Amino acid sequence: MLVQQILKSKPSTGTITVKPETKISEVAALLTEHRIGGVVVSSDGVSPDGILSERDIVRAAARQGAGCFDEPAESIMTKDPKTCSGDETADEILQRMTEGRFRHMPVVEGGKMIGIVTIGDLVAARLSELSMEKSALEGMIMGH
Repeated sequence: MLVQQILKSKPSTGTITVKPETKISEVAALLTEHRIGGVVVSSDGVSPDGILSERDIVRAAARQGAGCFDEPAESIMTKDPKTCSGDETADEILQRMTEGRFRHMPVVEGGKMIGIVTIGDLVAARLSELSMEKSALEGMIMGH
């Protein structure tokens, strides 16, 4: 399955982005409100400057204490995030995420971010493919 197919199957709520100067406390509130695990940090709303995830916030809180929540997103974001294009396969991206130990990847076409895929999106897509393959094989075995 291609990344562009996964993006089409996602709810069209758009990719949540924050400016680099957004306070970490505001990012945490957005993550909670939207029930997501990370946001794209972008100064122009078009290209990804970084990713800020729950994991980043927890690590900052462990290192700095509650004071980190007044810091800007850019102070703890993962800079220059890995990106993919819509014509890459879910398996390729899943492998890159697993090797790189990250869970969010912006999808970029022509220099513009068109969405984001998560490891959960990729796993769900793979499970769907496996289910269809299983049904097809069962149908062949049963003579349907």
